[in-house]
Amino acid sequence: MVTALAQAPSSAAVRGALFVALSAVAFGAMAIFGRYAYAAGVDVLGLLIVRFGIGGALLALIAWRRGVAWPGARARVRIAAMGALGYVGQSFCYFTALQHAQASLVALLLYLYPAFVTLLAAWWLGERLTRVKAMALVLCVAGSALMVGGGHGEPLGIALSLAAAVIYSLYIVAGTRATRGVDPLATTAIICIAATLMFTLIALARWAAFGVAPQWPQAGSGWLALVAIALVSTVGAMLAFFAGLSLLGAARTAMLSTLEPVVTVALAALLFGEALSPMQWAGGVAILVAVLWLVKAGGKADDAATATANA
Repeated sequence: MVTALAQAPSSAAVRGALFVALSAVAFGAMAIFGRYAYAAGVDVLGLLIVRFGIGGALLALIAWRRGVAWPGARARVRIAAMGALGYVGQSFCYFTALQHAQASLVALLLYLYPAFVTLLAAWWLGERLTRVKAMALVLCVAGSALMVGGGHGEPLGIALSLAAAVIYSLYIVAGTRATRGVDPLATTAIICIAATLMFTLIALARWAAFGVAPQWPQAGSGWLALVAIALVSTVGAMLAFFAGLSLLGAARTAMLSTLEPVVTVALAALLFGEALSPMQWAGGVAILVAVLWLVKAGGKADDAATATANA
């Protein structure tokens, strides 16, 4: 009895797991909300301006209400650059990919980013590439080959999904230094605000050069989908993620976060009738197993990645 009680998870761990699971569901639903927004007439720039505009403003307000310490000017510039370059590139590729490939395929290919983080950490940060990590990387490559080879998706959608994963990994590894010692809520607010400004500038440049303004939803359902992306899949998801991270730690948080693509696959099948081929199922399982393997192997970059990955 004593042993059983000792092994029972603490209430803090249970609450942390629930927070992370809730975050994964909210993030996983983002691709679904995006598809509904596109069906109502919004374009990528319109979607992302609304997402980061509402998300950044609310996260900054929450950080201010909580008395979060903001970083110094130099750190703010570095973090803003992460948002204006790295997160803008990643989110643009991801949401554009949703227009050219299945949501489930895009979500699973994006989840190759832990493998890219491992490679970059070995090359850039000098982390040791162990045999376990190398085997997990091989499994990731095999899984992605199965996903692409057995799939339904235009080559452009697949390429953009892989580009999103690569840019995301660069953003995370760069963030291990740029965000060191900075409150994650402040970091996320700055990144979202910087992304809003960058997408607005891109939209203005496109309008000036080609006369094409951002496209907004033509139906109320589209606006509901945009608000859901901002409130549920950005603000709510991030707050739940950070709450879970503080209770569980980086390793267990990263493991539970692998629920995210599972949620996307399940919702895409339920709502859009998307079906993965047997080869794609095998590839998706291989990718998720490899990600869990990499998380278990650990490393400084992996811990930092967990803290910054869902910004």
